[in-house]
Amino acid sequence: MTISIGLQLFSVKDALQRDYIGTLEKLAQIGYTNLEMVIRKTDEGLSLGGNITPSEVRRQLDRLGMKAVSSHTRVNEETDWEGIIAANQEIGSTGIGCSIAFFANKRDVLNFCESFNRYGEICKSGGMQLYYHNHFQEFQVFEGETVMDLMLAHTDPQLVKFELDTYWAVRGGVDPIEWMSKLGDRCIMLHQKDLPAAAQPVNWFDVFGANSSITIDELYKTQDPAHFTQIGQGTLPIVDYLKEATSLGHAKYVFVEQDVTAGDEVEGVATSYRNLERLLQQITV
Repeated sequence: MTISIGLQLFSVKDALQRDYIGTLEKLAQIGYTNLEMVIRKTDEGLSLGGNITPSEVRRQLDRLGMKAVSSHTRVNEETDWEGIIAANQEIGSTGIGCSIAFFANKRDVLNFCESFNRYGEICKSGGMQLYYHNHFQEFQVFEGETVMDLMLAHTDPQLVKFELDTYWAVRGGVDPIEWMSKLGDRCIMLHQKDLPAAAQPVNWFDVFGANSSITIDELYKTQDPAHFTQIGQGTLPIVDYLKEATSLGHAKYVFVEQDVTAGDEVEGVATSYRNLERLLQQITV
């Protein structure tokens, strides 16, 4: 099965705030057609990242020949599921991804899994597929099992899928290829960026400690532009990841995502698009 290129719009968050429609137009010119949106709760209500309504986003996507594949949001007990599902339906999205979560111990993970299954039912009733996107902290070990192992074992395979971020898996000290196989048909999407050679140590647990409490504060410390680069300009064996994903045939999309950049956001995702397209051509020849 072929895998399609997409873009996680968090990569161009500042550009969207300045000019949402103009940024979409630039992304369409680059060649992006598949988008993973970001929906956040603000004091004014749910936001897609700019002063724009879901209906207007849908109108612009249709005009530009683009589509919203899915969206990321924070998932917890305060999530406005009715509003989130309605916004996704309006923009044409059929998936809702949990962008991040933190865990202090095994019990935290098990409680999260119980809630996540319930959220999966809510999403299913609204025609949405719920999925989880990893960072590095999901590969912390609690009582002999990683958070991801626990999530895989204690969430419903039909209600909960996964989006494997290969960069963050590497920064959690694991092999993304092994995890693609382990996740199997529950790995429906990939996130891809690249790792500069100067970003050392690679494993964030070598910095924070394997038994440390990973919170949003630790994650903020990882958000240094020097630790991220465009696809094809770093050290990750991305072509191997693409080969494995294509061979397994479960992931439908590989979304470019660059969490932070020291350069121009749109130029950065343009470089990643060109290089990712070239790498995909290498494995389909």
